Amino acid sequence: MHAIVVTQFTKMLTNLLAILGEAEKFAGEKKFDTAVLLQSRLSPDQFSLVQQIRTACDTAKLGAARLADREKDAPVHADTEQTLGEIKARVEAVIAYLRGFSPDAFAASADRRITQPRWNGKTLSGEEFLLQHVIPNFYFHVVTAYAILRHNGVGIGKRNYLGDMPYREAA
Repeated sequence: MHAIVVTQFTKMLTNLLAILGEAEKFAGEKKFDTAVLLQSRLSPDQFSLVQQIRTACDTAKLGAARLADREKDAPVHADTEQTLGEIKARVEAVIAYLRGFSPDAFAASADRRITQPRWNGKTLSGEEFLLQHVIPNFYFHVVTAYAILRHNGVGIGKRNYLGDMPYREAA
């Protein structure tokens, strides 16, 4: 679980930071305020870019916290970010938080019963929670943030989304 929750989510959040850097550069070249991008959305009934990023961050940090039975330790964010710098700081804070988990923190997580307030007392096993809730939810919000920026003309592609790959020379 550590490889997914810490290693992979950290990588994707780092990729998101790089994509936000491209968005900042794009706004500078086109001479408009990045707040325009932060409030952009794909559809009127979907979250804005800033809310997509907040939700991706919350999914990563709370997913890790609940799986490791450390929810009380999870950082609290007030959801008040209004600038690109503020939302990037939130992403960086979540990356730092995730890096604080050792593989041992998830040793008993597969069988742990996990609930959330909106589930009205229902639970999932840790494995079900990770596979059926955390992973799809996290990637949904990261890819939607990517899509909002791409839709608005930011020059990013799949390589930006995927980030660096651990390629090795053939043996």
